[in-house]
Amino acid sequence: MAKSSVAIFCGSSSGDDPVYAEAARRMAAAMVERDLRLVYGAGSVGLMGIVADEVLRLGGEVLGVIPQFLMDMEVGHTGLTELIITESMHERKLAMAQASDAFIAMPGGIGTLEEIVEVFTWTQLGIHQKQCGLYNVNGYWDHLRDLLQHMVEERFLKEKHAGMMQLGEDAGALLDAVMSHGPAFEGKWLG
Repeated sequence: MAKSSVAIFCGSSSGDDPVYAEAARRMAAAMVERDLRLVYGAGSVGLMGIVADEVLRLGGEVLGVIPQFLMDMEVGHTGLTELIITESMHERKLAMAQASDAFIAMPGGIGTLEEIVEVFTWTQLGIHQKQCGLYNVNGYWDHLRDLLQHMVEERFLKEKHAGMMQLGEDAGALLDAVMSHGPAFEGKWLG
């Protein structure tokens, strides 16, 4: 039986506060403790590199997925358990989604935001029944949580759908939440 996998979306930067790097190490440790395989964007830099290196250091498995153009820029991690090189970013995201049982966004930039929002949309539309979560280090995702609530209040998003995005400050508890059974599809459209 294949090992359960969690995709971690996170920054190719480490941010300005050391709390983010430490949180990446805690996430890695929590994944290895739960025997979960890390699926990520195969970067060797920033929080991406930190979480992958720590999972590997602790004896865990890491699948990295990266498009050729980023590999050519020498930002790809070459010491992973498994590496998939794709032709495009679209292929990368699809391969990561297919290889993962759940998704978590750690702090990161616009690419991290785009990745978690896309798989969250797929959950809302019933394309998959996989949980999504935000690792809310240092209140990083508070504004996104507030925006989702604003969408509910303005009737662009169902309360049930907003609640499908797990939010947590503790890596282990967040992993446990997203690895619980996936949300049941309920029509997206508001009446």
